[in-house]
Amino acid sequence: MFKSGFVTIIGRPNVGKSTLLNYIMGEKLSIVSPRPQTTRNNIQTILTTDDYQMVFVDTPGLHKPRHKLGEYMVKVAKDALKEVDLILFLTTPEGEIQKGDEIILEQLQDIEIPMFLIVNKIDENTQNKVAETLEAYGKKFKFKEIIPISAIKGKNVDVLVELMQKELPEGPKYYPDDMITDVQERFVVSEIIREKALKLLSDEVPHGIAVDIIQMKRDQRGKYTIEVDMICEKDSHKGIIIGKNGQTLKRIGQYAREDIEKFLRANVNLKIWVKVRKEWRDNPSFLKELGYKTKK
Repeated sequence: MFKSGFVTIIGRPNVGKSTLLNYIMGEKLSIVSPRPQTTRNNIQTILTTDDYQMVFVDTPGLHKPRHKLGEYMVKVAKDALKEVDLILFLTTPEGEIQKGDEIILEQLQDIEIPMFLIVNKIDENTQNKVAETLEAYGKKFKFKEIIPISAIKGKNVDVLVELMQKELPEGPKYYPDDMITDVQERFVVSEIIREKALKLLSDEVPHGIAVDIIQMKRDQRGKYTIEVDMICEKDSHKGIIIGKNGQTLKRIGQYAREDIEKFLRANVNLKIWVKVRKEWRDNPSFLKELGYKTKK
């Protein structure tokens, strides 16, 4: 009996949703950054074995939106809860229930879909704090399974995947065996570049950054040429991104190219230009150009 189904990962920003997805897949498919609200689009990632196929939807973290891009991110997160077979609710050991978690879980109370509580980052906390967290959440909300894990180290992730498999319904193979994501290569490449910028830039810049791939072509030898506009909101941000003598932009490009070459399994010539588009996050037409479907 072959099983298949759709799984959504949800939780506060920066609890490790993308890290967990990346560990399960063994591929760097979702942007990972120490800054919150870094995942902007829901990414379908496909895990296929001889017995089952899991299609993951990695959602942006739920948060209070402050601009149109934020509204889009929250809408995507809520839409991802519809018509899935399993919800993984991810949190971290804080001892008591976090207010952000409480708000999210109250919104999920009426949804009749199996939900697992996944307490991540147990390697960074004491056993007592982990136990207190498991007990607090388990008492207040109804979960089908409660599993403590370390996504970054892979602790208990195999147990989680086994329990997820049991929850999948009997179903068809939705995607070919060798397909790991339905996201275009261009999008994954742009996310890799944005991740490097998030890691290297100062606090006031990152969420005002977008990456627009102008050209991505492959020559007869298999080498890619990728030309990119990195969009920021202020002239002062442009200077920070470029850095003294262009050093910051050079490092962003160098680190991004290394990961892009691993992802594409090919040599890459990467060119990045920095451009200013003031208040682009509140510009519906420009957001649409970048692939974000905003409210009318």
